[in-house]
Amino acid sequence: MENEKEKKTEEIEELGPVKEPETEEKEEEKEEEEVDFTSEQDYVGEIIGLIRSGIPDEELVKKLSDYHENDIAGAFEQLEPEERQHLYNILGAEQFSEIFAYVENVEQYIEEMGVKTAAKVLENMDSDDAVDILDEIDDETEKKIVSLMDEESSQDIQLIRSYDDDEIGSRLTTNFILIKNDLTIKQAMSSLIEQAGENDNISTIYVEDEDERFYGAIALNDLIRARVQDELEPLISTSYPYVTDHEKISDCLERIREYTEDSFPVLSEDGKVLGIITAQDIVEVVDEEFGEDYAKLAGLTAEEDLNEPIKASIKKRIPWLITLLFLGLIVSSAIGIFEDKVVALLPIIAVFQSMVFDMAGNTGTQSLAVTIRVLMDEGVDRKQKAKLVFKEVRVGFCNGLILGSAAFVVVGLYILAFKRPEMLNMPLAQYAFTISGCIAFSLFIAMIIASLVGTTIPMVLHKIGIDPAVASGPMITTVNDLIATMVYYGLALALLINAFHMGTTVAV
Repeated sequence: MENEKEKKTEEIEELGPVKEPETEEKEEEKEEEEVDFTSEQDYVGEIIGLIRSGIPDEELVKKLSDYHENDIAGAFEQLEPEERQHLYNILGAEQFSEIFAYVENVEQYIEEMGVKTAAKVLENMDSDDAVDILDEIDDETEKKIVSLMDEESSQDIQLIRSYDDDEIGSRLTTNFILIKNDLTIKQAMSSLIEQAGENDNISTIYVEDEDERFYGAIALNDLIRARVQDELEPLISTSYPYVTDHEKISDCLERIREYTEDSFPVLSEDGKVLGIITAQDIVEVVDEEFGEDYAKLAGLTAEEDLNEPIKASIKKRIPWLITLLFLGLIVSSAIGIFEDKVVALLPIIAVFQSMVFDMAGNTGTQSLAVTIRVLMDEGVDRKQKAKLVFKEVRVGFCNGLILGSAAFVVVGLYILAFKRPEMLNMPLAQYAFTISGCIAFSLFIAMIIASLVGTTIPMVLHKIGIDPAVASGPMITTVNDLIATMVYYGLALALLINAFHMGTTVAV
């Protein structure tokens, strides 16, 4: 019996501990705990729920640290003023500064927290982010806040604001690590750790020489892997790319984009490192540059946003509209030249003028967009520009041929079906397709010229130092309208009136 018991015991031990069957409630709890990564998480809703749950402040701060600052900022904007005031108090200036960088409409929140708290928050922010926030508030409040900030933060803000908006120095941040080139590996690591307490852009460590001039850069992972006995010099990339503080953003943007670095040092004229421009800054700059170009292409003097006052929007739009009004008068005057010679004798020609004008304008705008994109690359030489012009003219030729052929058939059938002219001196079909032939030929010529104009105008402006984006869509369209007018009515006069003597026909 004892042998049988021992045998059973051994079998049980081999099978392992006996598991109790899970109840349905436990299985449901397990399912609830599983995260569905395919569904979008409502982090903002979760954060608001936490803030309003009434849990102790220490626990709330700990739980909020699990969320991204952008999500906390999104929740922050949906809270009541007293709830936000509670957060100002429990989070502290350092932690709240990371959230405040993502908050919009900051003026309202600065008023809630007070200038003293706001000064402490901005002191803990990156200098470029602090400048962005100061730009959104009124001058009086700004002066009060800056006067309450520590000397180092005030100097950083003053440095950034000393540059024009179109200079790269206006985008720099002083959040970076800088070490000497004569340090040992151990000293370099110590310096990194010491500076990392205040500066968290540590993926690239910048190096200066004994004269405080930029010497090169070290990747953080290279420094971490280095042995204590190794030399620092072999780790330094002495040919690291850089930009200078007074360079125009538009001039160095393409050069920056060619590299895949996380940041670039911004140097003064004497080669000292003033700050860095980060990848995030580069993305913002690219976005703004394209936004400005888009605004110019749309005939605006500057980019607009959703919350902009009507007065400001009118101020941005009216200069171009006034310019285009006078250009439109020139186009109308050009049409007036042919009023007695063509329009009065052959009114049907006026019916189809908008088709020719619109296609010429659209073709020119397309060529303009392509040309501006190419001109953004400062490395494009004269030969490549000539190649672009030739290509665009060929594209205009092919498109004009295709659309002109289509217009010849469609317009001819339209006149044949819907127009009943009197006093015909030729068969109706011949009349219809003679008219459509003239229109098709005009469309063909106008599209070729429009492609040429849309390519050459921005090139000429770029050559004389004017932003080619000012040759905006509305301007190109109007210029091409003028050209299309002369081509369209000139051919109608030469072919239809003078050659085919169709001027005695009146369409009804």
